[in-house]
Amino acid sequence: MKKCRVGSDTVRMLELGHPWVIADRFTRQWPAGKSGELISLVDEKDRHLATALYDPHNRIVARVLGRKNLRLDSLWLGEKLRAAKQLRLQHALLEETDAYRLVNGEGDGLPGITVDRYGDYLMVQLYTDAWDPHLPVLQSALQQIFQPRGIYRKLRPRETRKLEARSRSKEYSRLIAGVAAPVPLPVQENGLAYYVDLREGLNTGLFPDQRRNRRELMARAAGKRVLNLFAFTGAFSVAAVAAGAKQVTSVDVSKKYLNIASENFSLNRFNPKRHEFIVGDVFAELSKMHEQGRRFDIILFDPPSFSTTKKSRFSTHGGTAKLVTETLPLLEEGGLLMSSTNHQKISMDDYLKELRRGTLQAESDLRTIFTAGQPEDFPCPVTFPEGRYLKFVISVKQKEG
Repeated sequence: MKKCRVGSDTVRMLELGHPWVIADRFTRQWPAGKSGELISLVDEKDRHLATALYDPHNRIVARVLGRKNLRLDSLWLGEKLRAAKQLRLQHALLEETDAYRLVNGEGDGLPGITVDRYGDYLMVQLYTDAWDPHLPVLQSALQQIFQPRGIYRKLRPRETRKLEARSRSKEYSRLIAGVAAPVPLPVQENGLAYYVDLREGLNTGLFPDQRRNRRELMARAAGKRVLNLFAFTGAFSVAAVAAGAKQVTSVDVSKKYLNIASENFSLNRFNPKRHEFIVGDVFAELSKMHEQGRRFDIILFDPPSFSTTKKSRFSTHGGTAKLVTETLPLLEEGGLLMSSTNHQKISMDDYLKELRRGTLQAESDLRTIFTAGQPEDFPCPVTFPEGRYLKFVISVKQKEG
């Protein structure tokens, strides 16, 4: 195993439990190596600090696998996967749920890997080239411990760009073991059914990290008029209807996604014709609703961290404040604003500042009553703040007194 010396700043971060080594002047002096090699991180006194996975062409040049010397083999991987399985059995609330995260990268001691379960199938995503040489042993361990019908590997963004350039394919994952999943594949979350597609699209059609937050909506939606912005395939909308919402309006720029949302309504035996699906730019539709004098009891938005359409752009910085400003006039006094972002680089404090900025611009008043992040199947080390990416906030529009 190659010895790779790190500087004092990295030594301090490793001692604080951070799992990454970022490329710097010290790493540029490391011996040449291949992606996927195991290396020994040492300090200036040649003291072993950790065993890491080498990725020489990445900004994150090494990812810590453990403090001791170790071998990345089926035995070590099996221990990690069984521990991940046990954590979910003990702590995750997965009743009537078969769509959730089995392995959450650094949170399960496997930095650079996520594994999601969708029914009887697994979706593996590798965030670094360093895992490519170890994919066969990972695949074997997953089959042995979880016994899925099939395993898919989601492609990385640069791989999908190459794929699109060659064939204009919309398939963003590949079956690497077992049999192919039905298209679409119905899965369960909180006793509700949703369609997912494990082949096509950058996302499968359901975000399991919002599972607990959909429960929070269900606890508050009975008899309410709900507006779901950036509705995607309508998971929050289905949850609202299931909880007894009077009417749900779902807005998204993609007709394809809203068609799937309508299918998700029907899958749960809810009549989509009793509710509203609007294809259009969110800000343009909000302007129309304002002119029409429309009002809602609950407004929620969970935009992508960065998205583009032909006519508009959305980014969390600034975009969230604008969303709050535009939505508050449509919200009844005493109504609920449920807002969320998955932007990793924005802290909860910074996100709340965005909400404050938007509230002041709307000359309104919001009172935060609930904040949350990822559910229990998305564990994150306390030493790894980058892993706490999801922010979810429920606020009440204060009545004027």
